[in-house]
Amino acid sequence: MVQNLNTKIPNQTASMDNNSKKKRKAQTPEAKFQFELNSCSKSKDLSAAISVYDDAVSTNTRINQHHFNALLYLCSNSVNNDSLKDTALHHGFRIFDHMTSLGINPNEATLTAVARLAAAKGNADRAFELAKAVQNYGSAPRLRTFDPALFGFCELGNSGKAYEVEEHVNGSGVTLEEPQLTALLKVSAKNGNADKVYEYLHKLRSSVRCVSETTASVIEEWFHSGKGSEVGLEDLARVKEGVLRNGGGWHGQGWVGKGDWLVRRTNVSVEGRCCGCSQQLVCVDIDDEETDKFARSVANLALEREVKANFSEFQGWLEKHACYDAIVDGANVGLYQQNFADGGFSISQLDDVVKELYNCSGKKWPLVILHNKRMRGLMDNPSSRRVVEEWMNNGALYTTPTGSNDDWYWLYAAVKLRCLLVTNDEMRDHIFELIGSNFFNQWKERHQIHYTFVKGNLKLQMPPPYSLVIQESEKGSWHVPLALHTGDETSRTWLCITRQSSQDAEANVCNSVDTPNFNHHNTKDAEGPQEFSNGVGIMDSQVDENNTTSLTGKRKERSPPL
Repeated sequence: MVQNLNTKIPNQTASMDNNSKKKRKAQTPEAKFQFELNSCSKSKDLSAAISVYDDAVSTNTRINQHHFNALLYLCSNSVNNDSLKDTALHHGFRIFDHMTSLGINPNEATLTAVARLAAAKGNADRAFELAKAVQNYGSAPRLRTFDPALFGFCELGNSGKAYEVEEHVNGSGVTLEEPQLTALLKVSAKNGNADKVYEYLHKLRSSVRCVSETTASVIEEWFHSGKGSEVGLEDLARVKEGVLRNGGGWHGQGWVGKGDWLVRRTNVSVEGRCCGCSQQLVCVDIDDEETDKFARSVANLALEREVKANFSEFQGWLEKHACYDAIVDGANVGLYQQNFADGGFSISQLDDVVKELYNCSGKKWPLVILHNKRMRGLMDNPSSRRVVEEWMNNGALYTTPTGSNDDWYWLYAAVKLRCLLVTNDEMRDHIFELIGSNFFNQWKERHQIHYTFVKGNLKLQMPPPYSLVIQESEKGSWHVPLALHTGDETSRTWLCITRQSSQDAEANVCNSVDTPNFNHHNTKDAEGPQEFSNGVGIMDSQVDENNTTSLTGKRKERSPPL
């Protein structure tokens, strides 16, 4: 006879019940309190948690910092519920007072929770004092620590105190994000502080590429209000200088022009032309200060990891040869798609890239960075030797020494000389993580040229025609991209903001924009060099040698590197 395994033997069942009873009986008051409090936290049951807490207090159960934080967190999270708000505030402050009376020091989580309670009660000043007190208890403040005070003052319309909170946030090494910047923008707009509105628009530009619908609505409300219609600069020379210095896309000199604003929601064509005002958007570069800082950062890291004398020698050489418009990652190009049986280093691919850049830049040679071990192998082959010697004779080759990582060399050269970089390396590995630059991706967007070979024909993919970032033009207009929830870039909504006096009528130009053709074999009617708009487009290697196209990735308005 087969025994049913699911049927418990009576003696076993009785034994298990007795063990459970003994376990519950042996459970300490502290363990019981912890278990019940955890259950309340998981179910977000504030009333039950307060009951459990009161029972623990009445039985003199030991309550530690973790328990108090769990209770305060539940209270602070309940203030947004109208039916629980009064209960949460009453018991939240009572619990905090009990905690301090026991001499238990709060931490960042404690003070943040109580600051939320204070702000919910309309006491933003106390929320601010609690946030500032975090450091007194050996904890580092976080952005959430200052949120109750910052949002509290903004909701109260107290812009002065909100700005004071921002100063403390910055002084604590914490970075504001879009919600906080939007709140500061809104309170500044509400109080008619045009200078502060301008400041926060630029802070959004530098930290948020595409804004949320909430932020877009705040921006629209400001420009519709008419409060900024009479504020504007007349010194256009200073504005133009600011655009050049900052890498394009913004000048930062203040409002330009006067008159009412015209605000529209529109799209941008694939070429980067606004469908609302027909203005051509630009591909924004990092500014001079950021570029110099970036170059120093790369150099310092390279000097730590390379043989110092070798990299210093390269720096000295580059100082004397600062005339290149394009740098080529030789290994990346030569080894492209060579992972097959007879594959190896393709000198022909690399030479195609070099010749393409040469023809497209008015007969100006690029600089190829190549490891000397690779070059020695090329010199052993008569056909490849002729190519390498041609590069060497024209100053188009720099070989990195044995034991070096050529990544440091081509990256430093491209940054230092402010020029284009040909590589498919997306620079995501640990070497580039060391740079830790928040503008690294912006630099790549403006300077990196990708490439491919289709049936042996080279195609260079130039940097995009425009950047997805808030843009401020020399004429004072603004273009603000909204976050996109679909994959179709042409459907992205942009705010187009112009002075009404500068445009008498709206013009939808999406269907009338001339699409520039960047394939060289279609430029036979060109007279002299044809310049890319912002150095952008797709270049085809089958070129009519009588026609050339200028590379404009390098910002030639700047002084040569020192």
